[in-house]
Amino acid sequence: MTTASLRRRCPRSPAASPLDDDDLLCEILLRLPPQPSSLPRASAVCKSWRRLVADPDFFRRFRLHHYRNLPLLGFFNGSNGLTFVPTRKSPNRVHPGCLTLPSGVDDCFQCLGCRHGLVLIFLRTRVQVLVWDPVTGDQHCFAIPPGIARYAGHTLINGAVLRAAGDAQHFQVVLTMTDGGQQHTRALAWLYSSQTGLWGNLVSVPLPYKANGSLYPTFIDTNDAVLAGDSLYWVLAGNSDRILEFDLVKQSLDVIRVPVDMCGDDDNHVRIMRVEGGGLGVLLVSSSDCTLQLWKRKTDCDGVTSWGLGRTIELDKLLSLKSEEKVHLGVLGYGEDNNVVFVWTVIGLFMIHLKSLKFEKLFEANTISFSHYHPFESVYAAETCVGGGHGGAELLRNT
Repeated sequence: MTTASLRRRCPRSPAASPLDDDDLLCEILLRLPPQPSSLPRASAVCKSWRRLVADPDFFRRFRLHHYRNLPLLGFFNGSNGLTFVPTRKSPNRVHPGCLTLPSGVDDCFQCLGCRHGLVLIFLRTRVQVLVWDPVTGDQHCFAIPPGIARYAGHTLINGAVLRAAGDAQHFQVVLTMTDGGQQHTRALAWLYSSQTGLWGNLVSVPLPYKANGSLYPTFIDTNDAVLAGDSLYWVLAGNSDRILEFDLVKQSLDVIRVPVDMCGDDDNHVRIMRVEGGGLGVLLVSSSDCTLQLWKRKTDCDGVTSWGLGRTIELDKLLSLKSEEKVHLGVLGYGEDNNVVFVWTVIGLFMIHLKSLKFEKLFEANTISFSHYHPFESVYAAETCVGGGHGGAELLRNT
């Protein structure tokens, strides 16, 4: 029998499917939408898919792949402890019990905000800060610099946490405050890097004084910072109506004027936002005429900066508010990666997407408190809770 006839008689083995290649399949699964239901649905396809999805290394890669596209899962309500309030509907709704405050955190603490899937908490009694990943349970607790500790009992402390681009392991923390003098004449800041485990040098900037009738000296507002470009921004309150900027690259502080239209009106308050393209913007919230004004900071070809009004949102028309409902308006939180604001009215809490102006009524006014809301944007798998799946909780050593 010839070789040719043997080839004709021997059946060929079927060609391997591309999905039989684990490396290729992982690359495909990494590109699933970063919704809480995506990985559980993929794991239900077959045993091999479930094996890949359940690998802690795959989940870390999945989170890193979607670093620039984090979905908004809900917010942490700081009115009574720190409770997670989901805002998504099934099957992407995250159960509040899966994102609970770590044990051992006493009652004397302050949440300073969330970013890149991390929560920053100031532990007043211990004079420490805690960086917490609610999805994995990872915790990193470390002492604040002596310069902050010296003033901690005399002024408000604020801060922010962030991850470097493309780095899922390391993070940075910035703490900021005004000095402890009677007039609070300087703003102070320190930068911490988890890569080195060290705080940087003290950075300070003089605070301009404006006699605006306030009973309080200048202080850094307790609302969450906003990351725009390479800088973090906070609102200055008291006898100042400006914005504090911390440049992460230069590690320097600066004080920025706000549009003149925002000054001297008790019915107005300012929230910082990130505008399209990543620049600095502010929201002027007006209770008197029930509007949100979106302002954008621009820089011309000569390097001169100015503010320009982008758009005005008439909330009474958007939310169909009656005349008696146009009172006690407040923006209680801003999700910078999803460009949404949480607006409290006497009839309930609304979530508004600032670009599309799509909105959703989340709660009735009598079912949720008027408080600080810290929007939480992260990648989460719906069947995962701290302590189970994806490696569970891992307590990093204190430094």
